[in-house]
Amino acid sequence: MNSAYLYVRVSTDEQKRKGYSLPEQEERLLRHCEQNNIEVKGIYHEDYSAENFNRPQWQKLLTIVKNRKKKDQENILFIKWDRFSRNIEFAYQMIGILRNINVQAMAIDQPIDFKIPESTVMLAVYLAVPESENTRRALNTLTGMRRAKLSGRWISSAPKGYQNLSHSDGRKYIAPKQPEAALMQWVFGELAKGTFNAEQVRKMAYGKGLKCERNNFWKIIRNPIYCGIIVVPPYEDQEMQFVKGQHEGIISESLFYEVQDVLNGNKRKVATKTVSNDMLPLRGFLECPDCHRMLTGGASKGRHNHYYYYHCSDNNCKCRFKAENVNAYFERELLNFQLTPAIADHFKAVVMDQFKSEHRGDLDARKAILAEIELQETMLSNARKQIALKEIEPDDFKAIKTDCNKALKVLEDKLAELPGKDESLKTVEHLMDLLIAKFSNIQMHFKRSPIAEKRKLIGSMYPENLCFEGNRHRTAYLSEPLRVILQSISELQDMKKGERLSFDNLSPVVARRGIEPLFQE
Repeated sequence: MNSAYLYVRVSTDEQKRKGYSLPEQEERLLRHCEQNNIEVKGIYHEDYSAENFNRPQWQKLLTIVKNRKKKDQENILFIKWDRFSRNIEFAYQMIGILRNINVQAMAIDQPIDFKIPESTVMLAVYLAVPESENTRRALNTLTGMRRAKLSGRWISSAPKGYQNLSHSDGRKYIAPKQPEAALMQWVFGELAKGTFNAEQVRKMAYGKGLKCERNNFWKIIRNPIYCGIIVVPPYEDQEMQFVKGQHEGIISESLFYEVQDVLNGNKRKVATKTVSNDMLPLRGFLECPDCHRMLTGGASKGRHNHYYYYHCSDNNCKCRFKAENVNAYFERELLNFQLTPAIADHFKAVVMDQFKSEHRGDLDARKAILAEIELQETMLSNARKQIALKEIEPDDFKAIKTDCNKALKVLEDKLAELPGKDESLKTVEHLMDLLIAKFSNIQMHFKRSPIAEKRKLIGSMYPENLCFEGNRHRTAYLSEPLRVILQSISELQDMKKGERLSFDNLSPVVARRGIEPLFQE
């Protein structure tokens, strides 16, 4: 009596499309064995794709037939050759392996007599048809996915901050999911500041509840899906495209590209100075009066309490001050920068009036972007001339065109995000209100602020280190914005009633940097 192992295989998509099922295949194979007096030595059920032979049940069956003691002729039966394989290259390789161990693969619905030389032609047909079906189906899927992306649809699982939903007609779409969407907005906002690197931001976001691994985090912050753009990858002779998505973006395009500049190293990061204790806000801002090195800080443990000191970073230098005394003196010095209500209102009115009179439609930022757009268009125009004159290769022209179009897209998005005149006025007025609120009661504002805000204020006022001599500071160099503000206030206090303040003596570079001091950490 002949014997055989039965192999039945189905994948989920095949079962839906063709109605294949494991029980149906098994029943037909058993009936065939019964009718042909074949002993069934084992039945192996597989639920894997036939693209290759890395399938658990097939590997198990292959091990058994390789290790059998008697090397008599053995058969492996299945319904059709597409149950055996959908890759002609792997199929011939596996047939050769089975032949070497005296095992023959046979399809009961597509029988092949290997003793007849011409049968190899039919085998090639039986094996090639499933592979061509797979290739066609993959191509149709790829074409459909590309067509969906070109229409602005996101066709994969929703990224962090979004959720997969369906319209009433069954069409799929993605929508913001809270609180993840708000956390992603916070992530992009922090990255744009350039204060912390991506890994630090990820850890802070993780603490806020955003569960995301390091590798995935790097991918999502590079994905323009968050500003409402779908990336369509290049295909054959078609270039990469950026399509406006049908979904709602959770950040602006300008913010997304600003973050990319930070990640690419095109935007300078602000150096941060760390502080270990709230009692040492001046740590890193003080200079030793003896050796001119930086003063650091620390605490000494007493019998009942800790006592904080600023001391020289050079161990050989004995310079040391009580933190309590230095902090108190600095707070008293802040009173020199306090604004009275009358001067604050007058100063705001003068600045707003000056800004309105000097405001022009082509602001510096807009002019810079327009100049860059003109440069990119000129480069593209020159490249067209060169390709027409055959001075450059088509591949080089294609690369130049791709780079220029990508740069133009970014620049046009940034230009569209620039605020108009009314928005600029509101921004300046808001900054003036913040400035006046801080400097109208600067000493109390400093005392009540958290340590990070205190250090921002110190850094914005003094670009160079302060030198404390035990009972006073040496004359310190003030930051340029603060110096201009104090100069203007002094002129306001000295001017006669009704007289207009002139800004002609002020540097135009300083004036453009804004009203509020540039905080540095």
